[in-house]
Amino acid sequence: MANTPQARKRIRRNERRAEINGNRITRIRTFVKKVESAIESGDKDAAKSALSAAQPELDRGVARGVMHKNTASRKLSRLSKRVAAL
Repeated sequence: MANTPQARKRIRRNERRAEINGNRITRIRTFVKKVESAIESGDKDAAKSALSAAQPELDRGVARGVMHKNTASRKLSRLSKRVAAL
C-alpha cells in the first residue's frame, strides 16, 4: 500500500479520473451504438444524423485522451462507409 502522502493522493486522483474516463468511453460507445442501430434498421437519414452526432464525441474522446486518434479515425471511417452503403 502507499506510504507517502503523495502516493495516497495519486491513488485518490487516479480513482476519480478512472471514473470520469469510464463515463466518457461509455458515452462514446452509446453514440456509436445509435449509429449502428440506425444502420441495422436501414434508415439512412437517421444513420446520417446519428453519425454527425457521433463524430464530435469521438473527436472529444481523442482530445481528452481516453481514445487513440487512429482508433477514433478508424471507427468513424468504418461507420461512414456503412452509412454511405445504405
